[in-house]
Amino acid sequence: MKVTEYIQQANGKALFSLEIIPPLKGQSVTELFDTIEPLMEFKPPFVDVTYHREELIEKRHPSGLIQKVPVRRRPGTVGVCAKLMERFKVDAVPHVICGGFTKDETEDFLYDLHYLGINNVLVLRGDPEKSAGVFKPKEGGHAYATELVEQVVDMNHGRLLHEETEAQPTNFCIGVAGYPEKHFEAPNHSNDLRYLKKKVELGAEYIVTQMFFDNQKYFDFVKRCREEGITVPIIPGLKPISTKKQLTVLPRIFHLDFPEELVHAVEACKSDKEVREVGIEFGIQQCKELLDFGVPVLHFYTMGKSDSVQRIARAVF
Repeated sequence: MKVTEYIQQANGKALFSLEIIPPLKGQSVTELFDTIEPLMEFKPPFVDVTYHREELIEKRHPSGLIQKVPVRRRPGTVGVCAKLMERFKVDAVPHVICGGFTKDETEDFLYDLHYLGINNVLVLRGDPEKSAGVFKPKEGGHAYATELVEQVVDMNHGRLLHEETEAQPTNFCIGVAGYPEKHFEAPNHSNDLRYLKKKVELGAEYIVTQMFFDNQKYFDFVKRCREEGITVPIIPGLKPISTKKQLTVLPRIFHLDFPEELVHAVEACKSDKEVREVGIEFGIQQCKELLDFGVPVLHFYTMGKSDSVQRIARAVF
C-alpha cells in the first residue's frame, strides 16, 4: 500500500513509523533487525530505508601514487528493503537520491524497486560528498530533487529515458523532504517553501520533515505550507536526544535549534545515561503535543537504536 493510503485509512489516528540505516559493508543485517524488532509492537505500516552516496577515499599504490577511489560504505538499500518486507510484513520506503547516480542508473534502481513490489519512495537530492562540501551531481545525473521527482512521475506514466514506446508504468507514491527550520542552503523560508511547493505540484504526495526539537517550528512550518496551498500530509521527523555531545553535533549536521529548556536539562546531566532519560521525557511531551495538533504520523529517526524510541512510543500510543 501507499503511505498516503495508510494515512487515509487511519481516519485521523496517528501512525507510528521509523527510519533505519543499512549496515556498513561487510556487516550482517541481523543486528539491525534485532534492534528494530522491539518497535514492531507499535505496528508501523511502513519503514524508511536510507541510501548513502559513494565517498571518495585515497588509496596509495606501491609506486607512491595516490588515487581517489569511489566507495559505498553502506550499500544494500534494495536488499534491506526486500528482507524488511519479508521478515516484518511492512512496506519499505527506500530513499532515492540524486547524488552519485546518473539518470539511467536511477531508472534501473527504480525498476529494481518496482519489481520488488515497492510502492513508495522518498525522493531527496542527498548530501554533498564529504570531501567536496558543495553538492555536485554525477555527470549525467540530477542536480535537484525536483528533477528526480519528475523522473519518478514519468516512470509512473510509463515514460522512460530512451524508449520510444510506453513501458510498463511504475506505481510509486512519492515523498519529499521538508525543513521546518529551513534548508541550510536556502536564502530564506519563502524561497525554501517555493521549491517545496514545486515538488508537490510536480507529483509529490507527502512530506517528511527534517528532525526538530521545537514543536513551534513545526507548527509554523505547517501553517506556512497551508497558506502556500500545500495540502499534502506533513509527517514530523523525530529523534530523542541521548548524549550530551549531540547538543553540538546535531545542530552542525542538521542545522537545527534546541529549545532552551532542553539545553539546560541536558547540560545539568552528569552522564549520558541521565541525558537519555531527559531525552525520553522530552520526547514523550513533544509527541503528546504533536498528537494533540493532529499529526498523521510520528516518524522516528532511530539511527540504529531503539530503546529510547520504544519507551516514548509506549507512553504515547
